[in-house]
Amino acid sequence: MRSISSRILIYFLTLFLPLACTDPDTNVLVSTNDILVVDGTITNLAEPQIIHLNRSKADPLTGRFGTTPVTKATVMVVVDSSLQVPCHETVDGSYQLPSDFKGQIGHAYQLRFTLDDDTQYVSSQQVMQDVPPITKVSARFNPKSLPTTQLYGYTAAHDLFLDSQDPAQQHNYYRWDWKLYERQYWCKTCRNGVYAVHKILPGVYKSDKDFTYFVAGNELYEDCFTPSPGLSQVDANAPVVPSTSWNYDYPCRTPCWEILYSSDIQVFDDRFANGNMISQQRVAQIPFYDYQPALIDVRQLSLTPDAYRYYKLFADQSQKAAGLVDVPPTALGGNVHRVANSQVQAVGYFTASAVSVVHYWLDRADRQGYAYGADPTGKHINDGDDLFFALNGRSSHPEPPPLYILDDYRETPKVKIWPYTDRPPTAPCLQSDNRTPFKPEGWRE
Repeated sequence: MRSISSRILIYFLTLFLPLACTDPDTNVLVSTNDILVVDGTITNLAEPQIIHLNRSKADPLTGRFGTTPVTKATVMVVVDSSLQVPCHETVDGSYQLPSDFKGQIGHAYQLRFTLDDDTQYVSSQQVMQDVPPITKVSARFNPKSLPTTQLYGYTAAHDLFLDSQDPAQQHNYYRWDWKLYERQYWCKTCRNGVYAVHKILPGVYKSDKDFTYFVAGNELYEDCFTPSPGLSQVDANAPVVPSTSWNYDYPCRTPCWEILYSSDIQVFDDRFANGNMISQQRVAQIPFYDYQPALIDVRQLSLTPDAYRYYKLFADQSQKAAGLVDVPPTALGGNVHRVANSQVQAVGYFTASAVSVVHYWLDRADRQGYAYGADPTGKHINDGDDLFFALNGRSSHPEPPPLYILDDYRETPKVKIWPYTDRPPTAPCLQSDNRTPFKPEGWRE
């Protein structure tokens, strides 16, 4: 899961930075650390099955940790000790199983991969456990839900609760997470440039009585065009490009949804409720980003006993800020180790989980006060401005539309493209971990 991988990386930055600053002896140790971080969960849902590989590595001079994706690895999942299913790298550090692959309850899964230096790693075998269904999800607005450190003091959110019947006569372990879909209206931001649907012709310009323009050709480009501010000093015919900084934001060409993930790790051992109803268990705190309705996938996942112990330890350590620097890094070694030396462990965990999911429509009808992304002065006028502000910390700034007239009271673009009759353009909604052009299952509009 993407959110778990991010959480692990953040944890290590939090863990090691104080050590590098406070203990000279530890600083030497930290400066030589090169930590491989592995995260992957095989599920029984028809969804992308992705393994994430990253490195958390200390700078040799400062000892400060940074993270980089691990690329060009050969990754596979072995099913029942026999069937080898290869993964392909989709983006740097993300390795996806075939689109028709999904796990099955009772079957065993093992991760194997080889880095580009031929170092081989293998995980312990994970047998997918069954999971009981979620029977009910409810939501309640809570103006004091979030910790004050999460959104700069803003605390309003909707708390989500679930009910589920725990099976009797068996020991079950659970993990809960969520995925939030918000309707997104802004698909591209160009910094110090403008969006170009077609490729800009090099060295070709057009002038009218007021301005000089860059000229677009017919070849598709679909990206930001960012000319150098010094271009007019090299080519006297070129338009003058300001040396100041600016952003232009471009609306989505088609319907689009932003995807936001849970960051907390919530696990549960059913010895506290064996055979009874798990009732009104809070499993999500959805920030009151904006006033629009939203869709939340509430997920209940089964865990193996070893996976539960790992995630419980990780949650206890990472969610208690006090004393983190006293926890030895080896405490978070997961179930992936080097083939040539099993004492060399990667951080993170590979597991297999059955999932029960409920697509919950959050209408936000019981909201109170201002949304996190709202402008209390009422200046937001474009669709999606509240969500844009919540995610970016600023209001959207669309490219000024034509007509372009010198000394007119209207703002004109800092970089001008010919022809301009269809400007400003829209931008495509590109599929990624954080965005999708496909209507989510359960969306009501």
